[in-house]
Amino acid sequence: MINDLVLNYVIIFIFFELYEISWQKAPSIMGMLIRMNKYYSKSIFLFLIMQPTFYFSIGFAMLTNFNIYAIILLFLKTVDVATKILLLEQVFKKRELTQELSLILLAPINSFLPYIGLLLYPVLIILAI
Repeated sequence: MINDLVLNYVIIFIFFELYEISWQKAPSIMGMLIRMNKYYSKSIFLFLIMQPTFYFSIGFAMLTNFNIYAIILLFLKTVDVATKILLLEQVFKKRELTQELSLILLAPINSFLPYIGLLLYPVLIILAI
């Protein structure tokens, strides 16, 4: 019974994570930000709706009675969404970039980078249950 429950949570999370990867994936962080800004510039609420793993982590933390691993998952997803919003504000609204930050944002990223969450987060889900 618990194994089925864990498997269901992991499959749901992987589905949500693949959805996020599909609309955010780009060859650089700036490319990812440009793709995210298409939704963010329309509405922050639309942007937040496009982050289903964030809502999953909130619900999962509540379902596990705030297990430490579920809290870690929630913390990581919250930092992820907050960092995206801060970068979007910095780059597209304020238009204040240091040379170092612009070099980092324009540097090519490994094609494996967007998929790190598919390895890390399901482990936290398994440990939480």
